[in-house]
Amino acid sequence: MGLLDFFKKHEKEPPVPAKPGPTEELEIYSGMRVEVTAFDGRLLFVAKLQGLRGNMAELHQYSETDIPQDAEPMRVRIRGYHDHERKAVYMEGTISPRPAHIWQVEELEVARIGNDRAFFRLDTDIEATATTFGGIGAGEKPCRLRNISVGGACISSEYSYREGDKFLLKVKLLDDRDISAMFCEVLRIIDKGNSAPEYGCRFLELNESDQEKITQNIFAVQRKQRGTF
Repeated sequence: MGLLDFFKKHEKEPPVPAKPGPTEELEIYSGMRVEVTAFDGRLLFVAKLQGLRGNMAELHQYSETDIPQDAEPMRVRIRGYHDHERKAVYMEGTISPRPAHIWQVEELEVARIGNDRAFFRLDTDIEATATTFGGIGAGEKPCRLRNISVGGACISSEYSYREGDKFLLKVKLLDDRDISAMFCEVLRIIDKGNSAPEYGCRFLELNESDQEKITQNIFAVQRKQRGTF
């Protein structure tokens, strides 16, 4: 599919996830994307929740982590994103490491449901480009990446965009990593007064492989910022 065709097509509605009967009221389901944090707020890793049964499940890790594979069971916070209802789901549970980057979760319980952002957002200040297709202002324009998460990003730019505008965002999060390229849609415009406006964007049509690559890059940048990389 060509880039022009991409911008012309309508965004597909996400499929309604199947929920296991016993946990239907809890708004969680197998396949949910989650982030796992310590109680002091440290982001530990990102994973997919699988094999949900009662108050037990597995976390299939797809980001880097500093936790050793022989670690003792740990009580953690688990924040997931409900793809159908577009809500953040806040959970708690006790995780234990298993082989092949899998974590067993026990005593899983939902703390609350919220409408706020679902995923960890990494603050940055990195040069990037935004490329639009078609129209008078088409072409590649410089911008700065202000923050990024698995689902979206915020950029600042001297060039004006409107809500609903779409562009291809390109950014090199680390010098030793490939350039990341994500199709974006502007969701909100943030007036910064005398500074360049900022644009909150969501990523469009990322497949699971793309999500994993973005997550790995986000974690690599975070570890470098903490001095553990």
